Amino acid sequence: MNGVTVRCAHGDDADWAARLMSASDPWITLGRAYDACLAACTAPADVLEIAVLDGRRCGFVLVRPRGVAGAPYIVSIAVDEAFRGHGVGATLLAHIEAAYRGSSAHLFLCVSSFNNRARAFYDRHGFEEVGRFRDFIIPGADEVLLHKRLDAVTSTGARASH
Repeated sequence: MNGVTVRCAHGDDADWAARLMSASDPWITLGRAYDACLAACTAPADVLEIAVLDGRRCGFVLVRPRGVAGAPYIVSIAVDEAFRGHGVGATLLAHIEAAYRGSSAHLFLCVSSFNNRARAFYDRHGFEEVGRFRDFIIPGADEVLLHKRLDAVTSTGARASH
Protein backbone atom coordinates (compact mmCIF):
# COMPACT_ATOMS: atom_id res chain seq x y z
CA MET A 1 0.00 0.00 0.00
CA ASN A 2 1.02 3.64 -0.19
CA GLY A 3 1.35 4.18 3.59
CA VAL A 4 -1.68 6.46 3.80
CA THR A 5 -3.95 5.92 6.80
CA VAL A 6 -7.39 7.41 7.40
CA ARG A 7 -8.64 8.51 10.81
CA CYS A 8 -11.60 10.36 12.27
CA ALA A 9 -11.15 14.11 12.51
CA HIS A 10 -10.35 15.67 15.87
CA GLY A 11 -8.75 18.80 17.28
CA ASP A 12 -8.07 21.41 14.59
CA ASP A 13 -8.69 19.02 11.67
CA ALA A 14 -11.86 20.86 10.55
CA ASP A 15 -9.93 24.13 10.41
CA TRP A 16 -7.12 22.46 8.46
CA ALA A 17 -9.59 20.90 6.00
CA ALA A 18 -11.43 24.21 5.54
CA ARG A 19 -8.15 25.99 4.79
CA LEU A 20 -7.20 23.30 2.26
CA MET A 21 -10.62 23.59 0.58
CA SER A 22 -10.71 27.37 0.43
CA ALA A 23 -7.20 27.54 -1.06
CA SER A 24 -7.77 25.06 -3.89
CA ASP A 25 -10.05 24.32 -6.81
CA PRO A 26 -12.84 23.64 -7.35
CA TRP A 27 -13.75 25.69 -4.27
CA ILE A 28 -11.87 28.81 -5.44
CA THR A 29 -13.74 28.80 -8.76
CA LEU A 30 -17.02 28.11 -6.94
CA GLY A 31 -16.41 31.14 -4.71
CA ARG A 32 -16.28 29.19 -1.45
CA ALA A 33 -14.39 31.22 1.13
CA TYR A 34 -12.91 29.84 4.35
CA ASP A 35 -16.02 30.48 6.48
CA ALA A 36 -18.27 28.49 4.11
CA CYS A 37 -15.70 25.69 3.96
CA LEU A 38 -15.43 25.58 7.75
CA ALA A 39 -19.22 25.44 8.05
CA ALA A 40 -19.21 22.49 5.64
CA CYS A 41 -16.44 20.70 7.55
CA THR A 42 -18.32 21.05 10.85
CA ALA A 43 -21.86 20.29 9.66
CA PRO A 44 -23.45 17.99 12.24
CA ALA A 45 -24.93 15.61 9.63
CA ASP A 46 -21.53 14.94 8.07
CA VAL A 47 -18.46 12.88 8.99
CA LEU A 48 -14.97 14.31 8.40
CA GLU A 49 -12.09 11.87 8.02
CA ILE A 50 -8.44 12.76 7.55
CA ALA A 51 -5.76 11.05 5.46
CA VAL A 52 -2.33 10.94 7.05
CA LEU A 53 1.00 10.07 5.42
CA ASP A 54 4.28 10.03 7.34
CA GLY A 55 2.56 11.78 10.26
CA ARG A 56 1.28 14.65 8.10
CA ARG A 57 -2.30 15.42 7.16
CA CYS A 58 -2.49 15.09 3.40
CA GLY A 59 -6.18 14.97 2.51
CA PHE A 60 -9.69 14.55 3.75
CA VAL A 61 -13.10 13.22 2.88
CA LEU A 62 -16.40 14.64 4.11
CA VAL A 63 -19.35 12.24 3.92
CA ARG A 64 -23.06 12.63 4.60
CA PRO A 65 -23.97 9.06 5.63
CA ARG A 66 -27.64 9.39 4.58
CA GLY A 67 -27.22 11.90 1.78
CA VAL A 68 -29.10 10.81 -1.36
CA ALA A 69 -32.29 8.82 -0.74
CA GLY A 70 -30.65 7.39 2.37
CA ALA A 71 -27.41 6.42 0.60
CA PRO A 72 -24.02 7.91 1.51
CA TYR A 73 -22.99 11.06 -0.34
CA ILE A 74 -19.41 12.30 -0.55
CA VAL A 75 -19.76 16.02 0.11
CA SER A 76 -16.09 16.83 -0.50
CA ILE A 77 -12.80 15.09 -1.02
CA ALA A 78 -9.52 16.96 -1.24
CA VAL A 79 -5.82 16.20 -1.33
CA ASP A 80 -3.10 18.69 -0.43
CA GLU A 81 -1.28 19.68 -3.62
CA ALA A 82 2.05 18.38 -2.28
CA PHE A 83 0.55 14.88 -1.99
CA ARG A 84 -1.39 14.64 -5.26
CA GLY A 85 -0.48 11.68 -7.42
CA HIS A 86 0.54 9.56 -4.40
CA GLY A 87 -2.68 7.56 -4.04
CA VAL A 88 -4.19 9.67 -1.25
CA GLY A 89 -7.47 10.28 -3.08
CA ALA A 90 -7.75 6.61 -4.04
CA THR A 91 -7.13 5.60 -0.42
CA LEU A 92 -9.81 8.00 0.84
CA LEU A 93 -12.29 6.72 -1.73
CA ALA A 94 -11.52 3.07 -0.95
CA HIS A 95 -11.92 3.81 2.76
CA ILE A 96 -15.40 5.27 2.25
CA GLU A 97 -16.46 2.45 -0.06
CA ALA A 98 -15.34 -0.13 2.51
CA ALA A 99 -17.06 1.74 5.33
CA TYR A 100 -20.45 1.69 3.57
CA ARG A 101 -20.26 -1.54 1.58
CA GLY A 102 -22.67 -3.98 3.14
CA SER A 103 -24.93 -1.30 4.57
CA SER A 104 -25.59 0.57 1.32
CA ALA A 105 -25.72 -0.53 -2.28
CA HIS A 106 -25.02 2.99 -3.54
CA LEU A 107 -22.51 5.82 -3.17
CA PHE A 108 -23.02 9.30 -4.64
CA LEU A 109 -21.06 12.50 -5.14
CA CYS A 110 -21.09 15.62 -7.31
CA VAL A 111 -18.21 16.95 -9.37
CA SER A 112 -18.06 20.36 -11.03
CA SER A 113 -18.21 20.20 -14.82
CA PHE A 114 -14.99 22.23 -15.11
CA ASN A 115 -13.06 19.87 -12.80
CA ASN A 116 -11.74 17.53 -15.49
CA ARG A 117 -9.02 15.95 -13.35
CA ALA A 118 -11.51 14.98 -10.63
CA ARG A 119 -14.00 13.69 -13.19
CA ALA A 120 -11.35 11.45 -14.76
CA PHE A 121 -10.40 10.20 -11.26
CA TYR A 122 -14.00 9.24 -10.47
CA ASP A 123 -14.45 7.63 -13.89
CA ARG A 124 -11.36 5.46 -13.23
CA HIS A 125 -12.88 4.42 -9.91
CA GLY A 126 -16.16 3.21 -11.39
CA PHE A 127 -18.47 6.21 -10.92
CA GLU A 128 -21.05 6.96 -13.60
CA GLU A 129 -22.98 10.12 -14.37
CA VAL A 130 -26.63 9.88 -13.34
CA GLY A 131 -27.67 13.52 -13.48
CA ARG A 132 -26.73 17.15 -13.96
CA PHE A 133 -27.62 20.30 -12.12
CA ARG A 134 -27.26 23.02 -14.76
CA ASP A 135 -25.69 26.31 -13.63
CA PHE A 136 -26.16 25.06 -10.07
CA ILE A 137 -23.54 27.00 -8.08
CA ILE A 138 -22.03 29.36 -10.64
CA PRO A 139 -23.27 30.39 -14.09
CA GLY A 140 -21.84 28.29 -16.90
CA ALA A 141 -20.83 25.34 -14.71
CA ASP A 142 -22.87 22.27 -13.94
CA GLU A 143 -22.64 20.01 -10.92
CA VAL A 144 -22.55 16.44 -12.21
CA LEU A 145 -24.15 13.81 -9.98
CA LEU A 146 -22.12 10.59 -10.01
CA HIS A 147 -23.09 7.16 -8.69
CA LYS A 148 -21.22 3.98 -7.91
CA ARG A 149 -22.92 0.73 -7.11
CA LEU A 150 -21.48 -0.98 -4.07
CA ASP A 151 -22.21 -4.59 -3.11
CA ALA A 152 -25.92 -5.21 -3.28
CA VAL A 153 -27.67 -5.26 0.08
CA THR A 154 -30.68 -7.47 0.83
CA SER A 155 -33.68 -6.24 2.80
CA THR A 156 -32.12 -7.74 5.96
CA GLY A 157 -28.92 -5.77 5.42
CA ALA A 158 -26.89 -8.82 4.40
CA ARG A 159 -24.84 -8.73 1.25
CA ALA A 160 -26.39 -10.40 -1.75
CA SER A 161 -24.29 -12.78 -3.81
CA HIS A 162 -23.31 -11.84 -7.33
